[in-house]
Amino acid sequence: MSDSEILAKALEAALMKINLKEVTENLKESEKKPALSKRTQDQVDLTSKYNDEFYEKYANEYIEFTYANPTIFHVVDYFAEKLNNEGFKYLPEKKSWESLKPGKYYTIRHGAALGAFIVGKNWTAERGVGVIGSHIDSLTVPLKPNSSKEKIDGYELLGVAPYAGTLNDLWLDRDLGVGGSLLVRDSASKRVNQQLVDSTPHPIARIPTLAPHFGAASARPYNKETQAVPVIGYSGSDDEEEEATDEEKSSPLYGRHPLKLLRYISSLAGVEVSEILQWDLQLYDVQKGTRGGLNKEFIFSPRIDDRICSFAAIHSLLESNHDALVESDSFSLVALFNHEEIGSGSATGAKGGITDSIISRVLASQYFNPDDSHTQEQLELAYANSIILSADVNHLLNPNFASEYLDHHKPVPNKGITIAVDPNGHFATDAPGLALAEELARLNNDSLQYFQIRNDSRSGSSIGPLISSQTGARTIDLGISQLSMHSIRATVGFKDIGLGIKFFNGFFSNWRKTYDGYSTL
Repeated sequence: MSDSEILAKALEAALMKINLKEVTENLKESEKKPALSKRTQDQVDLTSKYNDEFYEKYANEYIEFTYANPTIFHVVDYFAEKLNNEGFKYLPEKKSWESLKPGKYYTIRHGAALGAFIVGKNWTAERGVGVIGSHIDSLTVPLKPNSSKEKIDGYELLGVAPYAGTLNDLWLDRDLGVGGSLLVRDSASKRVNQQLVDSTPHPIARIPTLAPHFGAASARPYNKETQAVPVIGYSGSDDEEEEATDEEKSSPLYGRHPLKLLRYISSLAGVEVSEILQWDLQLYDVQKGTRGGLNKEFIFSPRIDDRICSFAAIHSLLESNHDALVESDSFSLVALFNHEEIGSGSATGAKGGITDSIISRVLASQYFNPDDSHTQEQLELAYANSIILSADVNHLLNPNFASEYLDHHKPVPNKGITIAVDPNGHFATDAPGLALAEELARLNNDSLQYFQIRNDSRSGSSIGPLISSQTGARTIDLGISQLSMHSIRATVGFKDIGLGIKFFNGFFSNWRKTYDGYSTL
């Protein structure tokens, strides 16, 4: 071997030694670096899960949901099916819950209120309950108990009533469908069952405006009894009307509602007119929601108030880690109420006590009360250690009326949850509640927005103050913000549904350990 070859071999060996040393040192250095903290890893997980695909999915799913479920009865039925599919067990209020064990459950009251919850095996009253309360009633137009009206020159009219201010200008010249709940007596078994119907996509009614050419008579607002009457058909003097059959005349509803409507509803339900004992029907905007804006950054939809927070709350529970919650010491509850728009004063409203009922019956079950010592004090102890989110829609900044908003309190779309504050008691959020919400947002990598009404404007309200005063639990008013509240159609940011689900999911994961740091409050 020549001297040059010997030198080349020696140089190669030296280089290999240097590279091996460098690799070894790099490995040692990497071992010194700490692994990602749990909080950092959680944030990585959040970033990977909550992305545009997630927001797109729930934006589109919400549009389909509100189109397919136009009345409160449909909404409850839809959520019940979702919960069933995820392994939640139905607990009828009319039966004992004594044998309840840790797990996933839901209950329904009168087809118009729902509570869904996951209770962990180590839960006690001292650990409290994490509650998200929302309302699932929305602005609608109910049919009167006797909706028949005299024809006017061949026009067939329908007797309806306003609900929470409807039948105003916003309901004029709209395509209105009909839907709701029927009580049907089965001809064979004679049992009475609830059956849901809706006319979507078929509009059956319209409230026509009077053209401005008629002068002062066309001025609004219209009289809601005499001028905002839906037109549901027309039959001229030459049109022959089919007589009612003897069987139809035996129906309890015959003579109280238009015969054509009775037949139409019975055809939707697939039953005979005579089998319908009673109904709770409503008119609603039949037009489907859609994505809007140049970049499709908005959702334009009916019934946003407050189907949207209810939808987000239920899906946050469905998105949560069920197995971990069942193995934990937590109690996570979503309560969806009726009649918020008219004061909540009903069995299915927030004053009806379905939240009390659920928590009390869990406390009284054999598993959580083995020595049969359940008392009212246990319920009060649970509430004293609980946090309730009153989740209701709030106001997005309307750019055409920016001066009507308080500075620094102007929520914008696609940014996330808005906290509602009012020093005059229209909302329940207090300083500790505000701090808790901000800490929960920080832990979950969420943005928060704030809304308070100007001093020279009138504030709306929510179920928050009501629930807070009933339970004594710390209650925080917040929700997804929208444009055009109480219009027949409204606007939200397309991301805001997913952002709501994300925030509520973070609440269920983090509220207890966060609240533990507020030991004296």
